[in-house]
Amino acid sequence: MNGPVGDRAVVVGGSISGTLAARVLSDFYREVIVVERDKVVGVRDSRRGTPHADHAHGLHAHGCMILEELFPGILDEMRRARFPMGDLGEQHWYFNGERFRAARTGLPTVTTQRPVLEDYIRGKVVARPGVTFLERTELTGLEATPCRGRVTGVRLRSAAAEAVDEFSLGADLVVDTCGRGSRTPVWLEQLGYERPPEDRMAIGLAYVTRLYRSPKSLNGAQFLTCLASRTNPRGAVFGRAGDDTYYLSLTGILGDHPPVDPDGYLEFCRSLPTAEVYERIRGATPLTDPIAFHVPASVRRRYERLSRFPERLLVLGDAVCSLNPSYSQGMTVAAMEVMALRAHLGRGTDPSSQAFVRDVGRIINRPWFLSTTRDLQHTGGKGVRALAARLGNAYVTRLHGAAPHDSAATDALIRVAGLSDPPTTLIRPRVVLAALKRQGLRDPGCQAPQ
Repeated sequence: MNGPVGDRAVVVGGSISGTLAARVLSDFYREVIVVERDKVVGVRDSRRGTPHADHAHGLHAHGCMILEELFPGILDEMRRARFPMGDLGEQHWYFNGERFRAARTGLPTVTTQRPVLEDYIRGKVVARPGVTFLERTELTGLEATPCRGRVTGVRLRSAAAEAVDEFSLGADLVVDTCGRGSRTPVWLEQLGYERPPEDRMAIGLAYVTRLYRSPKSLNGAQFLTCLASRTNPRGAVFGRAGDDTYYLSLTGILGDHPPVDPDGYLEFCRSLPTAEVYERIRGATPLTDPIAFHVPASVRRRYERLSRFPERLLVLGDAVCSLNPSYSQGMTVAAMEVMALRAHLGRGTDPSSQAFVRDVGRIINRPWFLSTTRDLQHTGGKGVRALAARLGNAYVTRLHGAAPHDSAATDALIRVAGLSDPPTTLIRPRVVLAALKRQGLRDPGCQAPQ
Protein backbone atom coordinates (compact mmCIF):
# COMPACT_ATOMS: atom_id res chain seq x y z
CA MET A 1 0.00 0.00 0.00
CA ASN A 2 1.40 3.38 -1.04
CA GLY A 3 -0.58 5.52 1.42
CA PRO A 4 -3.49 5.55 3.82
CA VAL A 5 -6.95 4.55 2.62
CA GLY A 6 -8.56 7.42 4.50
CA ASP A 7 -8.17 10.03 7.20
CA ARG A 8 -10.39 8.77 10.00
CA ALA A 9 -12.07 5.52 10.96
CA VAL A 10 -14.44 5.28 13.93
CA VAL A 11 -14.96 2.01 15.78
CA VAL A 12 -17.96 1.83 18.10
CA GLY A 13 -17.25 -0.60 20.96
CA GLY A 14 -13.96 -1.21 22.75
CA SER A 15 -14.09 -4.90 23.62
CA ILE A 16 -12.06 -7.59 21.86
CA SER A 17 -13.76 -7.12 18.46
CA GLY A 18 -13.38 -3.36 18.45
CA THR A 19 -9.83 -3.47 19.76
CA LEU A 20 -8.70 -5.90 17.07
CA ALA A 21 -10.55 -3.89 14.41
CA ALA A 22 -8.72 -0.75 15.59
CA ARG A 23 -5.41 -2.60 15.30
CA VAL A 24 -6.10 -3.40 11.64
CA LEU A 25 -7.56 0.01 10.81
CA SER A 26 -4.47 1.75 12.23
CA ASP A 27 -2.51 0.40 9.25
CA PHE A 28 -4.84 2.09 6.77
CA TYR A 29 -6.22 5.29 8.34
CA ARG A 30 -4.34 8.28 9.70
CA GLU A 31 -6.61 8.39 12.74
CA VAL A 32 -8.63 5.65 14.45
CA ILE A 33 -11.07 6.58 17.21
CA VAL A 34 -12.64 3.87 19.35
CA VAL A 35 -15.86 5.07 20.97
CA GLU A 36 -16.67 3.24 24.19
CA ARG A 37 -19.42 3.80 26.75
CA ASP A 38 -17.28 2.59 29.67
CA LYS A 39 -13.83 3.36 30.97
CA VAL A 40 -11.70 0.65 29.37
CA VAL A 41 -8.05 1.69 29.03
CA GLY A 42 -6.10 0.13 31.87
CA VAL A 43 -9.20 -1.69 33.19
CA ARG A 44 -8.68 -5.37 34.08
CA ASP A 45 -12.05 -5.96 35.79
CA SER A 46 -15.53 -6.65 34.45
CA ARG A 47 -17.60 -3.58 33.60
CA ARG A 48 -21.15 -2.57 32.78
CA GLY A 49 -20.77 -3.12 29.04
CA THR A 50 -19.50 -6.69 29.42
CA PRO A 51 -21.62 -8.39 32.10
CA HIS A 52 -20.47 -11.79 30.80
CA ALA A 53 -16.77 -11.03 31.33
CA ASP A 54 -16.66 -12.73 34.74
CA HIS A 55 -17.37 -16.11 33.18
CA ALA A 56 -15.20 -18.65 31.38
CA HIS A 57 -13.71 -17.48 28.07
CA GLY A 58 -11.15 -18.97 25.76
CA LEU A 59 -9.21 -17.80 22.74
CA HIS A 60 -8.51 -21.08 21.02
CA ALA A 61 -6.43 -22.31 18.10
CA HIS A 62 -7.25 -20.20 15.04
CA GLY A 63 -7.91 -17.12 17.16
CA CYS A 64 -4.50 -17.41 18.82
CA MET A 65 -2.78 -17.70 15.45
CA ILE A 66 -4.54 -14.55 14.24
CA LEU A 67 -3.42 -12.75 17.39
CA GLU A 68 0.17 -13.76 16.62
CA GLU A 69 -0.17 -12.46 13.06
CA LEU A 70 -1.49 -9.09 14.22
CA PHE A 71 1.04 -8.78 17.06
CA PRO A 72 4.15 -10.79 16.12
CA GLY A 73 5.70 -12.43 19.18
CA ILE A 74 2.69 -11.85 21.43
CA LEU A 75 2.18 -15.51 22.34
CA ASP A 76 5.74 -15.82 23.63
CA GLU A 77 5.28 -12.54 25.51
CA MET A 78 2.13 -13.87 27.13
CA ARG A 79 3.88 -17.09 28.15
CA ARG A 80 6.62 -15.07 29.81
CA ALA A 81 3.94 -13.00 31.54
CA ARG A 82 2.51 -16.27 32.93
CA PHE A 83 -0.80 -16.19 31.07
CA PRO A 84 -2.60 -19.57 31.29
CA MET A 85 -1.61 -21.11 27.95
CA GLY A 86 -1.12 -24.56 26.54
CA ASP A 87 -1.93 -27.06 23.80
CA LEU A 88 -5.68 -27.28 23.21
CA GLY A 89 -5.55 -31.06 22.89
CA GLU A 90 -3.71 -31.54 26.20
CA GLN A 91 -6.39 -30.02 28.40
CA HIS A 92 -8.74 -32.15 30.52
CA TRP A 93 -11.76 -32.80 28.29
CA TYR A 94 -14.58 -34.91 29.77
CA PHE A 95 -17.67 -36.29 28.06
CA ASN A 96 -20.19 -38.43 29.93
CA GLY A 97 -17.65 -38.93 32.69
CA GLU A 98 -14.82 -40.14 30.46
CA ARG A 99 -11.68 -38.11 29.86
CA PHE A 100 -10.28 -37.73 26.36
CA ARG A 101 -6.85 -39.13 25.67
CA ALA A 102 -4.48 -36.19 25.35
CA ALA A 103 -3.30 -35.25 21.87
CA ARG A 104 -0.46 -32.84 21.08
CA THR A 105 -2.18 -30.80 18.39
CA GLY A 106 0.17 -27.82 18.19
CA LEU A 107 -2.90 -25.61 18.59
CA PRO A 108 -2.51 -22.95 21.30
CA THR A 109 -5.17 -21.88 23.76
CA VAL A 110 -5.34 -18.88 26.08
CA THR A 111 -7.86 -19.06 28.91
CA THR A 112 -7.08 -16.13 31.17
CA GLN A 113 -9.98 -14.05 32.43
CA ARG A 114 -11.43 -12.04 29.57
CA PRO A 115 -10.90 -8.54 31.08
CA VAL A 116 -7.22 -9.36 31.60
CA LEU A 117 -6.79 -10.54 28.00
CA GLU A 118 -8.65 -7.53 26.63
CA ASP A 119 -6.57 -5.11 28.69
CA TYR A 120 -3.35 -6.73 27.49
CA ILE A 121 -4.33 -6.43 23.82
CA ARG A 122 -5.88 -3.01 24.26
CA GLY A 123 -2.64 -1.71 25.76
CA LYS A 124 -0.80 -2.64 22.58
CA VAL A 125 -3.41 -1.04 20.34
CA VAL A 126 -3.74 2.22 22.25
CA ALA A 127 0.04 2.65 21.97
CA ARG A 128 -0.13 2.64 18.16
CA PRO A 129 0.23 6.01 16.40
CA GLY A 130 -3.10 7.63 15.61
CA VAL A 131 -5.26 5.39 17.83
CA THR A 132 -7.45 7.09 20.45
CA PHE A 133 -10.03 5.60 22.83
CA LEU A 134 -12.91 8.03 23.38
CA GLU A 135 -14.23 6.65 26.67
CA ARG A 136 -17.47 7.25 28.57
CA THR A 137 -19.11 8.23 25.28
CA GLU A 138 -22.10 6.63 23.59
CA LEU A 139 -23.40 6.46 20.05
CA THR A 140 -26.78 8.12 19.45
CA GLY A 141 -27.00 7.76 15.68
CA LEU A 142 -25.33 7.74 12.28
CA GLU A 143 -24.81 10.62 9.90
CA ALA A 144 -25.11 10.11 6.16
CA THR A 145 -25.11 11.87 2.82
CA PRO A 146 -28.38 13.53 1.69
CA CYS A 147 -29.23 10.50 -0.45
CA ARG A 148 -28.51 8.20 2.54
CA GLY A 149 -26.24 6.05 0.37
CA ARG A 150 -23.08 6.57 2.45
CA VAL A 151 -22.41 6.97 6.15
CA THR A 152 -20.31 10.05 6.86
CA GLY A 153 -19.93 9.93 10.64
CA VAL A 154 -21.56 9.37 13.99
CA ARG A 155 -23.53 11.36 16.55
CA LEU A 156 -22.24 11.01 20.09
CA ARG A 157 -22.83 12.23 23.61
CA SER A 158 -21.22 11.78 26.97
CA ALA A 159 -22.36 8.66 28.82
CA ALA A 160 -22.76 10.69 32.02
CA ALA A 161 -26.31 10.43 33.38
CA GLU A 162 -27.01 14.16 33.05
CA ALA A 163 -25.58 14.51 29.52
CA VAL A 164 -28.03 15.61 26.82
CA ASP A 165 -25.92 17.50 24.27
CA GLU A 166 -24.87 15.60 21.18
CA PHE A 167 -21.90 16.25 18.96
CA SER A 168 -20.87 14.96 15.55
CA LEU A 169 -17.72 13.15 14.55
CA GLY A 170 -17.01 12.77 10.86
CA ALA A 171 -15.51 9.54 9.56
CA ASP A 172 -14.42 7.92 6.32
CA LEU A 173 -15.45 4.56 7.80
CA VAL A 174 -17.65 3.51 10.75
CA VAL A 175 -17.33 0.02 12.23
CA ASP A 176 -19.96 -1.27 14.66
CA THR A 177 -18.59 -3.75 17.20
CA CYS A 178 -21.17 -3.01 19.92
CA GLY A 179 -21.99 -6.66 20.55
CA ARG A 180 -25.41 -8.10 21.27
CA GLY A 181 -26.75 -4.65 22.08
CA SER A 182 -25.90 -3.20 18.66
CA ARG A 183 -28.49 -0.73 17.40
CA THR A 184 -27.40 -0.82 13.76
CA PRO A 185 -30.77 -2.37 12.75
CA VAL A 186 -32.45 0.73 14.23
CA TRP A 187 -30.01 3.13 12.55
CA LEU A 188 -30.54 1.39 9.21
CA GLU A 189 -34.28 1.78 9.51
CA GLN A 190 -33.89 5.46 10.32
CA LEU A 191 -31.81 5.87 7.16
CA GLY A 192 -34.53 4.24 5.05
CA TYR A 193 -33.08 0.74 4.83
CA GLU A 194 -34.57 -2.56 5.91
CA ARG A 195 -33.61 -4.24 9.15
CA PRO A 196 -31.65 -7.45 8.64
CA PRO A 197 -33.61 -10.67 9.04
CA GLU A 198 -32.62 -12.68 12.11
CA ASP A 199 -32.04 -16.35 12.84
CA ARG A 200 -32.52 -17.38 16.47
CA MET A 201 -31.80 -20.56 18.38
CA ALA A 202 -33.40 -20.57 21.84
CA ILE A 203 -31.01 -22.14 24.36
CA GLY A 204 -32.04 -20.74 27.75
CA LEU A 205 -28.40 -20.89 28.87
CA ALA A 206 -27.15 -19.75 32.26
CA TYR A 207 -23.59 -19.44 33.51
CA VAL A 208 -22.85 -19.24 37.22
CA THR A 209 -19.21 -18.55 38.05
CA ARG A 210 -17.14 -18.39 41.20
CA LEU A 211 -13.45 -17.63 41.74
CA TYR A 212 -11.35 -19.84 44.03
CA ARG A 213 -7.89 -20.00 45.50
CA SER A 214 -6.59 -23.57 45.41
CA PRO A 215 -3.13 -25.13 45.67
CA LYS A 216 -4.23 -28.06 43.47
CA SER A 217 -2.70 -27.78 40.01
CA LEU A 218 -4.05 -29.35 36.83
CA ASN A 219 -0.80 -31.23 36.23
CA GLY A 220 0.39 -29.05 33.38
CA ALA A 221 -3.01 -28.20 31.91
CA GLN A 222 -4.73 -24.86 32.41
CA PHE A 223 -8.36 -25.96 32.32
CA LEU A 224 -10.71 -28.90 32.47
CA THR A 225 -14.09 -28.98 30.77
CA CYS A 226 -17.09 -31.18 31.44
CA LEU A 227 -18.93 -31.15 28.13
CA ALA A 228 -22.72 -31.21 28.08
CA SER A 229 -24.54 -34.01 26.28
CA ARG A 230 -28.15 -35.04 25.82
CA THR A 231 -28.00 -37.42 28.77
CA ASN A 232 -25.85 -35.07 30.86
CA PRO A 233 -26.82 -31.52 29.82
CA ARG A 234 -25.04 -29.84 32.74
CA GLY A 235 -21.55 -28.58 32.02
CA ALA A 236 -18.57 -26.92 33.66
CA VAL A 237 -15.28 -25.19 32.92
CA PHE A 238 -12.63 -25.06 35.64
CA GLY A 239 -9.66 -22.96 34.59
CA ARG A 240 -6.53 -21.31 35.91
CA ALA A 241 -6.78 -17.54 36.29
CA GLY A 242 -3.48 -17.03 38.15
CA ASP A 243 -0.73 -18.99 39.85
CA ASP A 244 -3.09 -20.40 42.50
CA THR A 245 -6.37 -18.80 41.41
CA TYR A 246 -9.06 -20.64 39.46
CA TYR A 247 -12.51 -19.89 38.12
CA LEU A 248 -15.35 -22.39 37.91
CA SER A 249 -18.20 -21.69 35.47
CA LEU A 250 -21.15 -24.07 35.78
CA THR A 251 -23.64 -24.15 32.90
CA GLY A 252 -27.21 -25.30 32.46
CA ILE A 253 -29.73 -24.91 29.66
CA LEU A 254 -33.49 -24.66 29.11
CA GLY A 255 -34.21 -23.64 32.68
CA ASP A 256 -31.96 -26.18 34.42
CA HIS A 257 -29.72 -23.43 35.76
CA PRO A 258 -27.00 -23.61 38.39
CA PRO A 259 -28.06 -22.03 41.70
CA VAL A 260 -26.36 -18.88 42.92
CA ASP A 261 -26.48 -19.80 46.60
CA PRO A 262 -23.18 -21.43 47.70
CA ASP A 263 -24.72 -24.71 48.91
CA GLY A 264 -26.82 -25.16 45.79
CA TYR A 265 -23.81 -24.27 43.65
CA LEU A 266 -21.79 -27.06 45.26
CA GLU A 267 -24.61 -29.58 44.84
CA PHE A 268 -24.94 -28.70 41.16
CA CYS A 269 -21.20 -29.23 40.83
CA ARG A 270 -21.48 -32.58 42.62
CA SER A 271 -24.17 -33.67 40.12
CA LEU A 272 -21.78 -33.46 37.15
CA PRO A 273 -20.80 -36.81 35.62
CA THR A 274 -17.15 -35.97 36.30
CA ALA A 275 -16.05 -36.05 39.93
CA GLU A 276 -12.82 -34.15 39.22
CA VAL A 277 -14.59 -30.79 39.05
CA TYR A 278 -16.08 -31.17 42.54
CA GLU A 279 -12.82 -32.53 43.91
CA ARG A 280 -10.99 -29.46 42.63
CA ILE A 281 -13.12 -27.01 44.59
CA ARG A 282 -13.78 -29.09 47.69
CA GLY A 283 -11.64 -27.49 50.34
CA ALA A 284 -10.63 -24.58 48.07
CA THR A 285 -11.08 -21.03 49.34
CA PRO A 286 -13.90 -19.10 47.61
CA LEU A 287 -12.81 -15.61 46.59
CA THR A 288 -16.17 -14.41 45.21
CA ASP A 289 -19.85 -15.21 45.54
CA PRO A 290 -21.47 -17.13 42.66
CA ILE A 291 -22.52 -14.73 39.90
CA ALA A 292 -24.97 -15.56 37.09
CA PHE A 293 -25.27 -14.57 33.44
CA HIS A 294 -28.18 -15.59 31.19
CA VAL A 295 -28.23 -16.07 27.41
CA PRO A 296 -31.77 -16.74 26.15
CA ALA A 297 -30.80 -17.39 22.53
CA SER A 298 -28.09 -17.44 19.92
CA VAL A 299 -28.84 -14.70 17.39
CA ARG A 300 -27.58 -14.14 13.86
CA ARG A 301 -28.37 -10.92 12.01
CA ARG A 302 -28.36 -11.65 8.30
CA TYR A 303 -26.87 -8.43 6.94
CA GLU A 304 -25.59 -10.36 3.94
CA ARG A 305 -29.18 -10.91 2.78
CA LEU A 306 -30.03 -7.22 2.51
CA SER A 307 -30.38 -5.95 -1.06
CA ARG A 308 -29.24 -2.46 0.01
CA PHE A 309 -26.68 -1.41 2.58
CA PRO A 310 -25.05 2.02 3.10
CA GLU A 311 -21.42 2.38 2.14
CA ARG A 312 -18.70 3.15 4.70
CA LEU A 313 -20.56 1.22 7.41
CA LEU A 314 -19.35 -2.19 8.58
CA VAL A 315 -20.61 -4.53 11.30
CA LEU A 316 -18.71 -7.40 12.92
CA GLY A 317 -18.38 -9.51 16.05
CA ASP A 318 -21.39 -10.19 18.27
CA ALA A 319 -23.14 -7.24 16.61
CA VAL A 320 -23.63 -9.62 13.66
CA CYS A 321 -23.78 -12.99 15.36
CA SER A 322 -23.82 -13.91 19.06
CA LEU A 323 -23.17 -17.64 19.35
CA ASN A 324 -23.82 -19.95 22.27
CA PRO A 325 -20.88 -18.93 24.49
CA SER A 326 -20.50 -22.51 25.77
CA TYR A 327 -18.48 -23.27 22.65
CA SER A 328 -15.92 -20.47 23.15
CA GLN A 329 -16.06 -19.44 19.49
CA GLY A 330 -17.00 -15.77 19.78
CA MET A 331 -13.56 -14.17 20.13
CA THR A 332 -12.07 -16.40 17.43
CA VAL A 333 -14.89 -15.66 14.98
CA ALA A 334 -14.45 -11.92 15.62
CA ALA A 335 -10.72 -12.26 14.92
CA MET A 336 -11.49 -14.04 11.64
CA GLU A 337 -13.82 -11.21 10.63
CA VAL A 338 -11.14 -8.65 11.46
CA MET A 339 -8.75 -10.48 9.13
CA ALA A 340 -11.40 -10.24 6.40
CA LEU A 341 -11.47 -6.48 7.05
CA ARG A 342 -7.70 -6.41 6.66
CA ALA A 343 -7.95 -8.20 3.32
CA HIS A 344 -10.55 -5.72 2.03
CA LEU A 345 -8.49 -2.72 3.11
CA GLY A 346 -5.38 -4.26 1.59
CA ARG A 347 -6.83 -3.54 -1.83
CA GLY A 348 -6.03 0.13 -1.22
CA THR A 349 -9.57 1.56 -1.14
CA ASP A 350 -12.40 1.86 1.35
CA PRO A 351 -14.07 -1.53 1.60
CA SER A 352 -17.38 -2.16 -0.11
CA SER A 353 -19.89 -2.56 2.72
CA GLN A 354 -22.04 -5.12 0.93
CA ALA A 355 -19.03 -7.17 -0.14
CA PHE A 356 -17.72 -7.12 3.42
CA VAL A 357 -20.97 -8.20 5.08
CA ARG A 358 -21.20 -11.05 2.56
CA ASP A 359 -17.71 -12.19 3.54
CA VAL A 360 -18.62 -11.96 7.22
CA GLY A 361 -21.68 -14.08 6.51
CA ARG A 362 -19.49 -16.76 4.94
CA ILE A 363 -17.15 -16.72 7.95
CA ILE A 364 -20.10 -17.17 10.32
CA ASN A 365 -21.65 -20.04 8.37
CA ARG A 366 -19.42 -22.75 9.84
CA PRO A 367 -19.46 -21.78 13.54
CA TRP A 368 -23.20 -21.05 13.35
CA PHE A 369 -23.84 -24.48 11.84
CA LEU A 370 -21.65 -26.20 14.45
CA SER A 371 -23.22 -24.31 17.34
CA THR A 372 -26.87 -24.60 16.37
CA THR A 373 -26.55 -28.23 15.24
CA ARG A 374 -25.29 -29.16 18.70
CA ASP A 375 -28.01 -27.12 20.34
CA LEU A 376 -30.75 -28.86 18.35
CA GLN A 377 -30.16 -32.00 20.39
CA HIS A 378 -31.41 -30.16 23.48
CA THR A 379 -34.20 -28.06 21.97
CA GLY A 380 -36.07 -30.89 20.24
CA GLY A 381 -36.08 -29.16 16.85
CA LYS A 382 -38.00 -30.82 14.04
CA GLY A 383 -37.57 -31.03 10.29
CA VAL A 384 -35.00 -32.03 7.68
CA ARG A 385 -32.15 -30.11 9.26
CA ALA A 386 -32.90 -31.65 12.66
CA LEU A 387 -32.68 -35.11 11.09
CA ALA A 388 -29.34 -34.26 9.50
CA ALA A 389 -28.17 -32.86 12.81
CA ARG A 390 -29.16 -36.04 14.64
CA LEU A 391 -27.24 -38.15 12.13
CA GLY A 392 -24.19 -35.91 12.43
CA ASN A 393 -24.45 -35.86 16.21
CA ALA A 394 -24.67 -39.64 16.32
CA TYR A 395 -21.42 -39.92 14.38
CA VAL A 396 -19.63 -37.31 16.47
CA THR A 397 -20.85 -39.14 19.57
CA ARG A 398 -18.87 -42.14 18.34
CA LEU A 399 -15.84 -39.89 18.15
CA HIS A 400 -16.47 -38.72 21.71
CA GLY A 401 -16.63 -42.36 22.73
CA ALA A 402 -13.36 -43.01 20.90
CA ALA A 403 -11.52 -39.97 22.25
CA PRO A 404 -10.76 -41.48 25.71
CA HIS A 405 -8.98 -44.33 23.91
CA ASP A 406 -7.62 -42.86 20.67
CA SER A 407 -5.74 -39.56 20.41
CA ALA A 408 -6.61 -39.33 16.70
CA ALA A 409 -10.26 -38.79 17.66
CA THR A 410 -9.25 -36.15 20.21
CA ASP A 411 -7.06 -34.38 17.65
CA ALA A 412 -9.83 -34.32 15.04
CA LEU A 413 -12.50 -33.05 17.45
CA ILE A 414 -10.23 -30.35 18.87
CA ARG A 415 -9.19 -29.06 15.45
CA VAL A 416 -12.79 -28.66 14.31
CA ALA A 417 -13.92 -27.13 17.61
CA GLY A 418 -10.99 -24.68 17.49
CA LEU A 419 -12.12 -23.58 13.99
CA SER A 420 -8.77 -24.66 12.55
CA ASP A 421 -10.18 -27.49 10.40
CA PRO A 422 -13.54 -27.81 8.62
CA PRO A 423 -16.04 -30.46 9.82
CA THR A 424 -15.30 -32.54 6.72
CA THR A 425 -11.98 -33.55 8.30
CA LEU A 426 -13.97 -35.66 10.76
CA ILE A 427 -14.56 -38.19 7.99
CA ARG A 428 -10.93 -38.76 7.12
CA PRO A 429 -10.12 -42.51 7.08
CA ARG A 430 -8.04 -42.49 10.28
CA VAL A 431 -10.76 -40.63 12.16
CA VAL A 432 -13.59 -42.80 10.79
CA LEU A 433 -11.63 -45.89 11.83
CA ALA A 434 -11.37 -44.55 15.38
CA ALA A 435 -15.12 -43.93 15.46
CA LEU A 436 -15.99 -47.37 14.09
CA LYS A 437 -13.99 -49.07 16.83
CA ARG A 438 -16.45 -47.78 19.42
CA GLN A 439 -19.56 -49.84 20.05
CA GLY A 440 -22.52 -49.54 22.38
CA LEU A 441 -23.07 -45.80 22.27
CA ARG A 442 -24.56 -44.41 25.46
CA ASP A 443 -25.74 -41.07 24.12
CA PRO A 444 -27.50 -40.39 20.79
CA GLY A 445 -26.60 -36.70 20.91
CA CYS A 446 -23.28 -35.00 21.31
CA GLN A 447 -21.55 -31.73 21.86
CA ALA A 448 -18.11 -31.00 20.51
CA PRO A 449 -15.37 -29.40 22.63
CA GLN A 450 -15.87 -25.74 23.43
